[in-house]
Order: sequence, then C-alpha cells, then structure tokens
Amino acid sequence: MSILRQRRRQAGIDYWPGFVDALSTLVLAIVFLLSVFMVAQFFLSRQVTDKDAALSRLNRQIADLTDLLALERSGRRQVEDNLSALSATLQAVEQERDRLKAGAGVSIPPINPKDPLRNLPSEAQAQIDILNQQIAALRRQLAALEAALDASEARDRESQARISDLGQRLNVALAQKVQELARYRSDFFGRLRQILGARQDIRVVGDRFVFQSEVLFDSGQSAIAPAGRGELDQLAAAIVVLEKEIPADIAWVLRVDGHTDRRPVSSQGQFKSNWDLSSARAIAVVQYLIEKGVSPTRLVAAGFGEFQPIDLGNSDEALRRNRRIELKLTER
Repeated sequence: MSILRQRRRQAGIDYWPGFVDALSTLVLAIVFLLSVFMVAQFFLSRQVTDKDAALSRLNRQIADLTDLLALERSGRRQVEDNLSALSATLQAVEQERDRLKAGAGVSIPPINPKDPLRNLPSEAQAQIDILNQQIAALRRQLAALEAALDASEARDRESQARISDLGQRLNVALAQKVQELARYRSDFFGRLRQILGARQDIRVVGDRFVFQSEVLFDSGQSAIAPAGRGELDQLAAAIVVLEKEIPADIAWVLRVDGHTDRRPVSSQGQFKSNWDLSSARAIAVVQYLIEKGVSPTRLVAAGFGEFQPIDLGNSDEALRRNRRIELKLTER
C-alpha cells in the first residue's frame, strides 16, 4: 500500500508542475490578447471621436462663412445702389454746370479762351464754382465706393475659395462616413448569413438582404407565419447587436421593402392591390422587429407592389423570386 502511494506521489511530482506551467502560459496569452484588443478598441474609438469633432468643426466653419458671405453680398448690393445713385447725381450736376457755362437764358460777353470763366456774370460763375465743388465731392465719393466695391469682390472671391476648400474636406469626411456604414453593412450581412445559414430562399442581392415572401408569410397574407418568426427572431437579435456597434453619429436606418409579383390580388381578399399587400407585409416585419427590441427610429417600411421586379420572366420561379422582403442598411 505504501509503495502504491509512493508511486502516485512520484507521478504527481513528475507531471503536475508541467501541467501548471502550461496552464499559466495559456492564461498569460489570453490576458495579453485581451489587453491588445482593449488597446486597439480604445484607439479606434479615439479616431472615430476625432473624425466626428473634425466633421462638426467643418460644418460650423462652412455655416459661418456662408453667413458672412451673405452679409458681404448684401453690403455690396447697397454699395452698388449708392454708386448708381451717385453716378446719376453726378451726371445731373454736370449737365447743370454745362447749361450754366453755355449761358442759357443769360447774355454772356465773348469768352476769353485763356480763362473761359472770367467773362461770365458773377452770379453764374458762383453757381458754377459751387457745382464744380459738388462734382469733385461726388467724384471722391464715387472713387471711395468703387474701392469698397473692389474690396468686397476680393473678399467674396476669398470666401468662395475657402467655402470650396471646406466643402471638399467635408465631402471627404462624409465619404468616410459612407465607407464606415458600408463596412458595418458588410459585417451585418455576413453575420446574417452565418446565423440563417446558406439557403436558396434567403440570400444577398447587391446591397440588400432578401427573404422570399414564402419564408415569412402565407400566400396573400400579411401576418407573420409561425415558421417565419424564428427567422425574424434571429434577425432582430443581429440588429440589436448592430445598433450597439455603429457609432451614434452615423445616421442610418434599416429599410424593410415589400415586393409582390405581377399577378393581381384576389378581389375577395382583404387587400385592394399589390401596393396594399407589399406595404402591409413590410409594416408587419417592422412591427415584429420592434416587439423584439429593435429601436423604431432605426426602421423604415416601404411597399413597392409589383413594380420593382428582379426577374422579368413569366415562369413560376420568376414570379416566386419577385415575391420578397428586402432589407437595406442605408443612410437616413
């Protein structure tokens, strides 16, 4: 008995330390990977925050510059009006001066070519002097207004250039937002494919995830069939996770589109047209997702009837393909 116990103790001494070392190494590796993941997530969040702040700053700058440009243009229009009025006044004063010089209604002796104003009557000469002073003052005002107008046009060109530059930067920032949403859409659809599996009646078509109507509804009905509730439960769970992953500043919605085939609905049914049926089915899906915890602010329902077919054929298979519910993750 003592020999057996001694052998067991010896076996523990031989193997237990090695097992403990391996387990410790595994734990340290897991801790290290978790640390790396947390650091990466932290820096990614910082980058997203910095991009959002830059985007908001660009929007504010464009708004401020647009307001200043509007004020500048309003002031320039006033300057132009003043300039036009002064030009008219100057023209009238010059005409009055020329009339007096011509001696309209006054007997004027011969004019000395060296000093044409010397031989004018004193009263007329005084009026002409006053008019000349007024003309000089008007011309100075006109010169000042023209200089102000030139400065306004220069500021206008500068503001337009700055707005154009900011607009280009804003377009780049918005394009980055679109790319982010496209990445989340790709991840979301990939997750749905994993959850729902590879099936002919549930597939991705372009930027849309497509359920054939038979998966969710009985023929001619808009109530979710029991067989389709399980699929929508998994869809709702994936959307709830998606809501937590997409940053709050990205304006997005999941659009639920209802489509039918070209055959008219039965006159004995509850729906008057394929428009009614497709809309009712889209609304039914949205309402079911809301019941399962999806935020109603992230959902949109739309009905397209038979007017957006994906298969133009007349076969039963073509008609079946056109009866569908499409999910599209898009900008709001």
